[in-house]
Amino acid sequence: MPAKKRAKPSNGKKPVVAKPTEKISALEPFRAGPADAVLTTNQGVSIADNQNSLRAGERGPTMLEDFILREKITHFDHERIPERVVHARGAAAHGYFQVYASMADVTRAHFLSDPSLRTPVFVRFSTVGGSRGSADTPRDVRGFAVKFYTQEGNYDLVGNNMPVFFIQDAIKFPDFVHAVKPEPHNEIPQASSAHDTFWDFVSLTLESSHMVMWLMSDRAIPRSFATMEGFGVHTFRFVNAAGESRYVKFHWKPLAGTHSLVWDEAQQLMVKDADFNRRDLWESIENGNFPEWELGVQMFGDAEADGFDFDILDPTKLIPEELVPVQMIGKMVLDRNPDSYFAETEQVAFCTAHLVPGIDFTNDPLLQGRNFSYLDTQLSRLGGPNFHEIPINRPVCPFSNGQRDGMHRMTIDTGNTAYDPNSLDDGFPKEVPTANGGFATYPQRIDGVARRVRSASFDDHFSQATLFWNSMTAPEKDHIVSALSFELTKVTRPEIRSRVLEMMLFNIDAELAARVAVNLGMVLEPSNGSRKTRKNGKAAKASPALSLMKPAAEPFVRGRKVAILVGPGADARTVAGLQTALGDAGVESLILSDRIGVVDGSGIEAMQTFATMPSVAFDAVVAAVEPDGTAPSRDAMLSYIQEAYGHGKPIAFTSEDIMARFHVRATGDASDGILSSEDASELCDLLVAAFGRPRFFDREASPVPG
Repeated sequence: MPAKKRAKPSNGKKPVVAKPTEKISALEPFRAGPADAVLTTNQGVSIADNQNSLRAGERGPTMLEDFILREKITHFDHERIPERVVHARGAAAHGYFQVYASMADVTRAHFLSDPSLRTPVFVRFSTVGGSRGSADTPRDVRGFAVKFYTQEGNYDLVGNNMPVFFIQDAIKFPDFVHAVKPEPHNEIPQASSAHDTFWDFVSLTLESSHMVMWLMSDRAIPRSFATMEGFGVHTFRFVNAAGESRYVKFHWKPLAGTHSLVWDEAQQLMVKDADFNRRDLWESIENGNFPEWELGVQMFGDAEADGFDFDILDPTKLIPEELVPVQMIGKMVLDRNPDSYFAETEQVAFCTAHLVPGIDFTNDPLLQGRNFSYLDTQLSRLGGPNFHEIPINRPVCPFSNGQRDGMHRMTIDTGNTAYDPNSLDDGFPKEVPTANGGFATYPQRIDGVARRVRSASFDDHFSQATLFWNSMTAPEKDHIVSALSFELTKVTRPEIRSRVLEMMLFNIDAELAARVAVNLGMVLEPSNGSRKTRKNGKAAKASPALSLMKPAAEPFVRGRKVAILVGPGADARTVAGLQTALGDAGVESLILSDRIGVVDGSGIEAMQTFATMPSVAFDAVVAAVEPDGTAPSRDAMLSYIQEAYGHGKPIAFTSEDIMARFHVRATGDASDGILSSEDASELCDLLVAAFGRPRFFDREASPVPG
């Protein structure tokens, strides 16, 4: 386990070290015994021999009487619980949330009303389509689920790293999941949407068009959990003490900025480090580089909602930030890793129906179905109705009701009443009036005839997909075209490819469809029925907030990783100075060479090799020596630089002579991310400034040095 380090700011001030949150008190009675405890059975019986089964003679049969063997094997046989149908691959961490200022004027939720209160949280990040054993970096949606352990009960904000979804009604969720999962006849492909059934479904379900654009964008391959946004997806309600309601959309904005991998990196990492994202989260926390997000809200009333040209209950639509700005109301910090992956990360149970007073639902039809689905799946996956008593799911506030018994009941109930109302226990537990904190559903008026029908206000499937496309920079558009081309090349049935081009992409943008068609070797021939009208005929504009290519106002470098390439002849003083300067700025660095150990003629110790820590694992590369020496070493260093160059990462050299040996030339203003300085402090400053840009994608059109 890496040694814990203190994060150091780049402004020269003494670092303020965040203290890890106190372990949730409700967990303490359920923790295992001390490290020096004696070995026992599950019933507490001390074990004298844990190495040998009970046998009838030294070479005789094992005896059924061996209760220690039977208990141990039985537990082992039942150690695995059913993995999640979706979001099976996950990583999580503990932390806290703190509101900036009281939000009592819009919500009665206590944890949003007291700025002095730190509310414990447990956050789980995940991929959606892959199994628990799949990789971290496929092209996929990422789950972003937050459990707030509030003084009024647990509140779960169960979202994704994309603000919209594929379908409008929960009745279609099983169909969507069956389509995107591995095809049932051969269980292929794993954790990938690049196959016939997915594209067959979305090309026949055009409400998916907007989400398909997000999935094909760089948002689907985040660089880390700490550099991706989170969204509540649905429209919820804030309700204040006076019973007044405002609509609300939830946003998590990473303080580290939004950064993504490029597709080639994502593919390499699936093989070279399948645990890339979860490892980054774990090591960042262990090293004291705690991931942080601000919680933002978009709030609006009925009058504003009526004026939008889309329906706020439609989960395939977002509210552009230019239309309703995001107001930052608090900050979340993750500062403690789980003690047990299974007991915490695997057994944590999220549910959109876990609310606290002051937050309520809307009639979003996808949200309504999720409220049922999440509870139902926990009953199956975690073995019964008492999953809320598993320590990671247990509220930190007192809870009491007449519910008893059932599988895995952990509370020892006393008394002879398990019903309400009662007189034998003086009526306890009693209802709590709304004025004293009891939950009350917002009194929304509902009128209508029970029918299986969808509102006409949900009919526009393309305007916001076009808005997303229009909001992308040229490199981002290139990546979307490449992603679509890759995915559709994997589709074996020509009629599905044609339908995607003509019924979906052509209606999003004609240029987009044409570019993909060329890559597929197809002729785009949209039929008369292909062109769909947009609601009210409104043309989609652009929303700059949707692009990942916004330069940061101030580079956030804490937790960034830099590879320093060394070899015989590297200057130890320069390398040590650079490592010190980077560390002072909160940047992690690792010295690499062609072998582990002290590098000949330099006195520098390499901790890893070029092969074991490839460039895709770092945010920038520094060459501190010329690519001389043996041919394998020279070729490895050249390949390392070439790969980082092609991925648009900052590349630095400790002298211009070294830069020349790599056939790379700097422009002088660092605008292309090619940096050089013999002064370690200056070189560090250049790297920090370069981190203010997501990538240097202009290089994608230029040849790789060689």
